[in-house]
Amino acid sequence: MKNLKIALIGLGFGGSFVPIYLDHPYVDHVVLYDLDPAISHAFELQYKSEKISTAGSFEQILSDPSIDAVHIMTPIPQHAEQSIQVLKAGKHCACTVPMATSLVDIERINNAISLSGKNYMMMETTLYTYQYFYAKELLEHGNFGELQFVRGSHYQNMTGWPAYWMGLPPMWYGTHATAPITMLSGSRIRRVVCFGSGTLDEEMKQQYNNPFSTESALLEYENGLKGEVTRALFNVSRPYQEGMFLYGSKRSFEWGFCDGDKPYLCTLAALDAKWRGMGSDVEAVSLPNYHSLLPDSIQRHTVGNRFDPQNPQDSLTSGTGGGHHGSHPHLVHEFIMSIQERRKPWINENFASNITAACLCAHQSAMKNGTPIDVPSW
Repeated sequence: MKNLKIALIGLGFGGSFVPIYLDHPYVDHVVLYDLDPAISHAFELQYKSEKISTAGSFEQILSDPSIDAVHIMTPIPQHAEQSIQVLKAGKHCACTVPMATSLVDIERINNAISLSGKNYMMMETTLYTYQYFYAKELLEHGNFGELQFVRGSHYQNMTGWPAYWMGLPPMWYGTHATAPITMLSGSRIRRVVCFGSGTLDEEMKQQYNNPFSTESALLEYENGLKGEVTRALFNVSRPYQEGMFLYGSKRSFEWGFCDGDKPYLCTLAALDAKWRGMGSDVEAVSLPNYHSLLPDSIQRHTVGNRFDPQNPQDSLTSGTGGGHHGSHPHLVHEFIMSIQERRKPWINENFASNITAACLCAHQSAMKNGTPIDVPSW
């Protein structure tokens, strides 16, 4: 295996990934590019590493044969076209969510992947949080019993964010809510029914012709399981939450009310002859950090600036991770190792296409007042 040369594009959100790539044992060099050259150079000066250089344009990155892979962290409207260009240039592609904003573009990305023979990974943070790892362990050990219903939520008020967010259909950015419950369902989303609700100011409706502040969808999985997701983007007074809720015949898992709160584990209690029904024992659980799944050199990034180099193991036992609940280094490691091991990444185009398409179909359904929409497959 040769160490990789990786380019990072878009350093607003993407800047948090720079030190992770620099510290990864299989990364030889990191190329930085942002539309604002001052931002790229600021990172170059901050880290003062021989492993960093800057590019003057996206085209320069595409034409550089020494660059093995590109991680795209640019605004949502650019994801599809830039992913296609990276793949056509013969480079592996990682892209922040969502994959695309149209079914046509999802198909174009899939075609580009097939023609290039390169890896595509959608960098969905919710599939690498310590909450997800904990729930996945419970499911794999049979602790839930049989899953009966799943639910996802993503409440986030985007007022004041960059202009391309304004009026965005809520479900277009719904993969944080659909990804964990779909992966744990063990199936793909086959059909959706969605209703839009709430109101937007008139100027907010213009950019995407979207009238809704909130959208809520029912999901039908191919294995018969059903789920529900709710996505709120504007005009909703609710603290931030990327929630995952799993309801089983033996145990259930509920995300805390706010994003950083402890989740609740509910365990079915024994039947009490004095009372009707069966109650549940409820526990707010402290979760472990899954840093041990990573190479030593990037484990500290699971807790971000909470890492204490004087007491490394003490700080790493924290479940309050940095970077979307500690997910960022796990995403980086999976992308790099999928290239090194010549295999598809875990969040590959098949899974990414399904959850992205389901969200796009959900908005179509909402615009048709709940008409069921079949989710296409590629």
